[in-house]
Amino acid sequence: MMDDMSVMFDTAKSLPKLNWMTLAILAICGAALALGGCSTTPKNNPNGYPQGETAQAPKESYSDKELASAISDHLGVTAESAASAIEDLFKKQGRPVGYITGEEGGGALIFGAKYGKGTLWMKDGRTQKVYWQGPTVGIDAGAEVSRVFTLVYDLDNPEDIYRRFPGVDGSAFFIAGMAVHYQRANGITLAPVRAGAGLRLGANVGYSSYTKKRGILPI
Repeated sequence: MMDDMSVMFDTAKSLPKLNWMTLAILAICGAALALGGCSTTPKNNPNGYPQGETAQAPKESYSDKELASAISDHLGVTAESAASAIEDLFKKQGRPVGYITGEEGGGALIFGAKYGKGTLWMKDGRTQKVYWQGPTVGIDAGAEVSRVFTLVYDLDNPEDIYRRFPGVDGSAFFIAGMAVHYQRANGITLAPVRAGAGLRLGANVGYSSYTKKRGILPI
């Protein structure tokens, strides 16, 4: 009996040693797992972007409804025509970050000139006056004054509008009773839209120089 009690005592006496060893091993494993998690999880980064990096805020741009309403009001076309034109332009170029509302006058005897003035409206609220002038090429003679609505793409700084914008070859087309063509320079794209009688795609060939002050020569 004494031998049996000695064995039981020795066994019970050894149990605490085994438990402490087990706890120590578990603690070491837990610390290792915690360190591994810290090495793969960005610190103080609830957005999930790599440490030291942030997501670029998307550029503010106009929706199709906003532009359809603005084009309809400025050019005096029906809401249906404006919506049809916007749908086609959105498919080709996407959503613009701004637009220019203005008036343009010009005259031609095969070769001529155009002059315009208007206001640049950025989606983020910035606005400023702009003037433009440039040569035209057409197959008719005469003079005309028309309203122009120009969609503006990829313009970060309104000051960058002041430059020469060549026309893009083969980009002139009619849609929903309006004449549209593209001008592009330094990654910025302009899409002037005109409506009314006497529209000439030929008048859109060449370039337009956008300036802070009215120019005299169409160059």
